[in-house]
Amino acid sequence: MKVLVLGSGAREHAIVRALAKDPDVTEIHVAPGNAGIADDAHVHAIDLTDPTAPTALASELGIDLVIVGPEGPLVIGAADRLRAAGINVFGPSAAAAHLEGSKAFAKEIMAEAGVPTALAHVCDTLGEVEAALDQFGAPYVVKDDGLAAGKGVVVTNDRDEAIEHARSCFEKLDGRVVIEEYLDGPEVSLLCITDGLAVVPLVPAQDFKRVFDDDLGPNTGGMGAYAPLPWAPVGMVEEVVARVVQPTVDELRHRGTPFCGVVYAGLALTSRGVRVIEFNARFGDPETQVVLALLKTQLSHVLEAAATGQLGDFGPLAWHDGSAVTVVVAAEKYPANPVTGDVVAIDNELGDAYVLHAGTARNSDGQVVTAGGRVLSVVATGSSLGEARENAYRAVDRVEIRGSHHRRDIALAAHEGRVHVPS
Repeated sequence: MKVLVLGSGAREHAIVRALAKDPDVTEIHVAPGNAGIADDAHVHAIDLTDPTAPTALASELGIDLVIVGPEGPLVIGAADRLRAAGINVFGPSAAAAHLEGSKAFAKEIMAEAGVPTALAHVCDTLGEVEAALDQFGAPYVVKDDGLAAGKGVVVTNDRDEAIEHARSCFEKLDGRVVIEEYLDGPEVSLLCITDGLAVVPLVPAQDFKRVFDDDLGPNTGGMGAYAPLPWAPVGMVEEVVARVVQPTVDELRHRGTPFCGVVYAGLALTSRGVRVIEFNARFGDPETQVVLALLKTQLSHVLEAAATGQLGDFGPLAWHDGSAVTVVVAAEKYPANPVTGDVVAIDNELGDAYVLHAGTARNSDGQVVTAGGRVLSVVATGSSLGEARENAYRAVDRVEIRGSHHRRDIALAAHEGRVHVPS
């Protein structure tokens, strides 16, 4: 099987690494990739903002399966064009990807499907924003309605900060804002594979959005993650599939926009039960890094089954025992103004850990250098969460990038038994 992966982050590098272990995958191509992915697959320089480019490349290479990593190509219809050309693709249509492309649309779908979520108001003016903020009270939750690369949400006790974020969202073309009630309880990321009919959950994970330890600082694309969740209630995954993901998939199908790909449910386990924070229409980053580290089933098989509408005939997924932790190493001044061009030095002796590249490139001297905010994801496994953390941070300390930073508390609260689900 020849596979083409679209994207350039650590999520795509994790997918490539999983495919490389698969004896049925004969060729792995990635577009546009990065410096690390180039060592593990054939990379191609294409413009992912052009929805026709993936189809042209896949046709030229004789690709059997295309896996779309980031949300951008999905929302502009790259998967639609691939399907129209008769190419198997794992990723939803533009209409179905609107589940992530518009938070207001996602709220509409959830309302129709009876999916539990936070109360919300969709606002088109600052006056509506101020009224909604006063109705819900602090902490204030303000969301950009459109795509924002994981940085469109502000949760704050400062009303002025909340209004200022809303104002910045309105400055975008067709800008709208969603104001939500604050949800208590720990957050969970559950990624589910679907062919538009059947739903197959992956192991749940938890990611860390804030840039600094103790969840301080601005939101980022994600500074680390771990899986599985030792504190998760028994039956949580089954409940989320039954009450959240399956009804959402069914509603989209009933509307004539079947969803093939990953439904990423961002959840809060609140004192009133499970509530949806957001939906994404693709593999999460950095959750994918830890989930795929634990997957024993051949990745190409399950994704091909979804792409060809045969997921219902696919047996249960197999998983490795133990835990996985990933820690993101970010460039200096990330997330505000990340510094690029600094040399990336990685020790070859990383033990039970490995490095996935995200924001990297090669300079004129052939050296790997920073080329984005989140530079690397350091991934490690272990027989326990504590061992996985120890292995991950031992490896992180063997990475050298001038001015880089990372969180030291990824999975720490879970390891110490300090994560509690409200009763």
